Amino acid sequence: MENKRQKIEVADIFRQFESDYYRQHALTGEKKKAFNAIINCRTERLGGHTLKCDTCGYIEHSFNSCRNRNCPKCQYLKQVVWVDKLKARLLPVKYFHLVFTVPATLHKLFYANQGICYDLLMRSASQAIIKAGENPAFLGARTGCVAVLHTWGQALTYHPHVHMLVPAGGFDCEMVEWIKSGKNFFAPVKVLSALFRGIFAENIYKHAIDLISPAEEEKVDVNYLRAIIYNTRWNVFAKPALNNASNVIEYLGRYTHRIAISNARIVEICDDKVLFRWKDYRHQGKTKIMKVTGVDFINRFMMHVLPCGFYKIRYYGIFANKISSNLFDRFITFSTCETELPSLEGKSWQEILLENFGYDPSFCKKCKTGRMIWQIDISTQPRAA
Repeated sequence: MENKRQKIEVADIFRQFESDYYRQHALTGEKKKAFNAIINCRTERLGGHTLKCDTCGYIEHSFNSCRNRNCPKCQYLKQVVWVDKLKARLLPVKYFHLVFTVPATLHKLFYANQGICYDLLMRSASQAIIKAGENPAFLGARTGCVAVLHTWGQALTYHPHVHMLVPAGGFDCEMVEWIKSGKNFFAPVKVLSALFRGIFAENIYKHAIDLISPAEEEKVDVNYLRAIIYNTRWNVFAKPALNNASNVIEYLGRYTHRIAISNARIVEICDDKVLFRWKDYRHQGKTKIMKVTGVDFINRFMMHVLPCGFYKIRYYGIFANKISSNLFDRFITFSTCETELPSLEGKSWQEILLENFGYDPSFCKKCKTGRMIWQIDISTQPRAA
């Protein structure tokens, strides 16, 4: 399992440098909630429960997880369940993986207006895909996408971008026939980049009155927006196609429930510095060691805590909730492709662990024959002021 106990964890860094961090920075709202959740995850402060073997009487105490979506220890099981549900949603066709990025000149504006800008980024990227697909010069069909927002680079730098999974085709105007695209993506990436920029510009102009300038606490001028949007080239990256739904689901699962950094990438804490592994994609993805201060590490991590209630995974076009089930059934009626149904729906987390990893958490580690039975809650300890 990917979330096994590591030698050094993000929570350890948070605890060690908490006082230093708060002397230099202030956390409010969702960021403070995430910070406290990560520190307290699987500790006595969140309470817990006691298990007792029904055969040998062995007792085991376990502390509760925080279940915060920013916690490195609370994401893997969610990812497994989400991927399983996606099996009933994705059409069994070839898929393209695209990445939509915004210029670095917009990063400060994005960070100052995260809720608005992240939403516009995801909607604009999806609209570019759908509009390009409907163009008779390219595909001439109704298509869609699954979008996943990320805000970080490998070095924990601020880098908002959207991963898009797009089917290699779409339905005709009457939604009864599937039209396949060619070997390459159905629209040139240069055209898609220009389309993406234009749609984003149109969308953000409508929200200019709601935006705060990153330099001063005042409204953003439309002319300022126009200048920084159109004076920089926008990029869309198309990655190699994935040939079947199983590969698609496995691949997308790597992106959906990621956080800025996993515990496995942290190397050590040395004095006031934190060392962690990162891939330098400017040098063929070579793995390097990054050294930053503990305070800087926390600051970089907290930049990627999303606004409260923000959905980082979204479905557009033919994958939208309102129509995806009907279209999936319609596709299956005229296709010979086999599909997979969800296998984890309605199962407990214990059953999921046993089915996917062969690990039975109710199995007694001492006598090897008994079952661990829940006994009593461990009361939550209040956190010291």
